[in-house]
Amino acid sequence: MNLKQLVNKAKDKNNFVDLKAYIAFSGEYLNYISDNLQATIVSQNENHYCFYQYKKEGNYQITRPINSNLMYDAKNFAKYSKEFSKVLQTIKTINKKDESLRQIINSATYTIQQSVGSALDGLPAGQSNKARKLNGDLFEHFIRLIIREIGITCTAGVIQVPIIGADEEQFTMSYQHDLIIEKDNEVKVIGSIKTSSKDRIDKIFIDKFLYNKLTEKPTPHIAIFLNDVQRKNTRRLNEDGISATFLPGHFKAYTVKLNPLDGVYYCDIRPRMMTENILKDHIKTFDNLLIEDIWKFI
Repeated sequence: MNLKQLVNKAKDKNNFVDLKAYIAFSGEYLNYISDNLQATIVSQNENHYCFYQYKKEGNYQITRPINSNLMYDAKNFAKYSKEFSKVLQTIKTINKKDESLRQIINSATYTIQQSVGSALDGLPAGQSNKARKLNGDLFEHFIRLIIREIGITCTAGVIQVPIIGADEEQFTMSYQHDLIIEKDNEVKVIGSIKTSSKDRIDKIFIDKFLYNKLTEKPTPHIAIFLNDVQRKNTRRLNEDGISATFLPGHFKAYTVKLNPLDGVYYCDIRPRMMTENILKDHIKTFDNLLIEDIWKFI
C-alpha cells in the first residue's frame, strides 16, 4: 500500500468501525514507513522525539512529533498488537503490577493513533485543518472502542439536564460530551477525549463545575489526552524540535480554585507531570484508567 492509498483510507471514517480496523491500519502504515521515508528527523531539544519526512509522493511533508520510546516499529507492532487485544479482553484479571502489560497498553494506543495522525499529515498543506479535525474524531472513537473492549458500555452524545426555575418553570439544558458512561440509568462518568489539551483545558474544568452545579450531583469528570507536544521549527538555526502545549498554570489554578478533575490520563505523559506538585497527584498514564480507576468510578 502506498502513501496515497493510506491517506485516502485514513480520510474515510467508515474504515475504522472497530478495533481490528484500527490495528490493521496501523500495521499497514508501519510497514509502509519501514522503507519508504525520505528521512527520520531527530528533535534537537528532546532526542527521543522524531519526525517522519515523506518522499516525493508525500510532497516531502514532515509529520507530527513521534515519541520513539512509545512508537512501535512494524516488527514489534505485529507482536504486541496481539498482546494489546488480549490485555484489554482480560483487563480485570491481569497482574496490575506487571509494568510490561501497562507499557503495551500505552504504546499500542499511542502507536495506533499516531499511525492515523501521521498518515493524515500526508494530506496537502491546505487541508491541515481538515486533517486535525478528522484525527481528533478518530481518536475519540478509538478510545471509546477501547473502553467497550474492556467490558464497559459507553457512548458519546448529548445529556439533557433538567432545570427548575425560580417560578417552578421546568426546562432542559443540553450538554455534549465525548464520553458518557452510564449504569442503572445513572450517569457515572463524563469524559473529554482530545489529542492534546491545547486550547481545551479551561473548558473541561468549567464543564465539570457547571454540570455538577446544575445537576446538584458530584458526577466524576475525566480527561483523556494522547500527548501535549507539537513541532517547533527554529528557522534561524534550521533545527526542528518540539514544544509543549500543556498549560501547567491553568491546570493548577483550576484544580485548586475551581474543582479538580477526577482523572487526567495521557498516553505520552510529559516529565513535569510526574514530578511537580499538584500535577503528579492528578495526572496519570492511560493504563491507570483502564486497569484501576474506571472500575472505581462505576
